[in-house]
Amino acid sequence: MIRIRNLEKIFHSNRGPVVAVRGLDLEVGEGQFVVLLGPSGCGKTTTLRCVAGLERPDQGSIEIAGQVVDSVEEGTYVPPERRNIGMVFQSYAVWPHLTVRENIVLPLTEGRHRIPRSQVKERALEALQLVRLEQLEERPVTDLSGGQQQRVALARAIVTRPKVLLMDEPLSNLDARLRDQMRFELKKITKSVGVTTLYVTHDQSEALSLGDRICVMSEGKILQDAPPQEIYARPASRFVAEFVGEMNFVPSKIIGPEEADSPLGRLRCSVPQTCQNGSEVTLAIRPEHLSLSRQPHQSCPTVQGKIVNINYVGDATFFEVEVSGVSLRVKQPGAPSFCAGENATVVLSPDSWHVYH
Repeated sequence: MIRIRNLEKIFHSNRGPVVAVRGLDLEVGEGQFVVLLGPSGCGKTTTLRCVAGLERPDQGSIEIAGQVVDSVEEGTYVPPERRNIGMVFQSYAVWPHLTVRENIVLPLTEGRHRIPRSQVKERALEALQLVRLEQLEERPVTDLSGGQQQRVALARAIVTRPKVLLMDEPLSNLDARLRDQMRFELKKITKSVGVTTLYVTHDQSEALSLGDRICVMSEGKILQDAPPQEIYARPASRFVAEFVGEMNFVPSKIIGPEEADSPLGRLRCSVPQTCQNGSEVTLAIRPEHLSLSRQPHQSCPTVQGKIVNINYVGDATFFEVEVSGVSLRVKQPGAPSFCAGENATVVLSPDSWHVYH
């Protein structure tokens, strides 16, 4: 549905050229929900804006539903209003002087997506029902909450039945609870409509909960493109491991085909073929793959440490444990069962280490 080939975008500043996107390739299949995830300045929004036609690339091509909408080589450019896309921005971008219904039907009564007036009411009701605002259709949009206004913006984007929906950090202006609620709403709505979605965010939790696939970006490139479970369980690089979820890092040295020496002692790990004996590496493990115990553990390796900090987050507790000069974060379900300053045994899950060269 969306095909991007060798995309490059350069901005010119007082300090010289800035390459925002460099040689990016991406395909989004029909009906897929793909998330571009990364820190500020990684090129994710620039990529989205190029797909929308709001930025002109310096190199490469973009296809939407089999139509070339941008090709530097061929000199092709299709303006945004002719790309059959819907777009939802970070700001709600609603018309404050109009009602909910008037905001939603505007694309159907003005511009190139106009339809016969006899069909407008039915189409508007369909969009209102999708975002669960049919009871508020005559209310001034300024009387709505932030989450409701963002749902109006979403309804207006899908009321024209676009082939592609583009969303640029649409939940970032909402408070934490509303963001959680809207994640479920967004996924349910886009799946029920069957629209192909490209979504931009810097929020890892948002990306993991929404995406069929996640593309982790840095410095204008996609570092890993995979389903959420794979991104979290098997991060392809240290950058991805650091950016998606919590991770402990331990400097180590390879001493065998499945073993590394570290400040925590000798650890069993799956050593990449690119690593040789003596190679300096970083071992990484998720906090939930560590646990604390007051008793020796028979089946897993353990190390002794001291708890220096505790962070209780409701459904779990994070412990910061000092072990041989290394600070480890340990995540355990429920309320704290240890105290700060207490000595504890850290149980190391032997099959959960990642190795980065």
